[in-house]
Amino acid sequence: MTTILSDMLLAFDTSSAACTVALFEDDGACVASRDEQIGRGHAERLVPMIDEVLAGRKASHILVGVGPGSFTGIRVAIAAAHGLAIGWKADLKGMSSLALLAARATADGEVAAAVIGGHGELFIQQFNAVTVEPTSELLNLAPEAAAAAVSARLVVGSGAKALVDARGWGEAREAWPSAANALALAEAQRSLSSRPTYARAPDARVPEAA
Repeated sequence: MTTILSDMLLAFDTSSAACTVALFEDDGACVASRDEQIGRGHAERLVPMIDEVLAGRKASHILVGVGPGSFTGIRVAIAAAHGLAIGWKADLKGMSSLALLAARATADGEVAAAVIGGHGELFIQQFNAVTVEPTSELLNLAPEAAAAAVSARLVVGSGAKALVDARGWGEAREAWPSAANALALAEAQRSLSSRPTYARAPDARVPEAA
């Protein structure tokens, strides 16, 4: 028989090469988590990882990473989140995948999250390294332009090396989001709509009328 623990929160993110899931009690304690760097195959691995973390339990709150990041990965997580929310009648909210990435940094001052996007561009945003509150706008820029826009010495994420190389100074750390840090995010960064955040215009455009 499934045990329903109504005040538990399930968080997960598949916006990057990592697949990450965590379960929290109502006091904020993380009771189970899984992090796997899988590259591709999020659709096949996410549900089994959720089952492993739940271990027969359900949650009344779901927090899903909404990007920016991998177009396909983001949609996999959001589709799973909506399905679970309907089945459990659970509250569903989105969280910033860049904030979740920044939450992994152990630093003072500011940290920049940089993720490789389409066409060699980077998704970037700076955060307070302690409160994980954003200190800049979310931008999608080529590495050279991103380098000029980022002042934080520490840059984390799949695009960190490209940004630091283009800038010529700072520390680059390749890192991936971990759902175990979901509740470390500032409230505004984990109270988003459960819709994808792509941070760039789509490649396909509707032709203009003649």
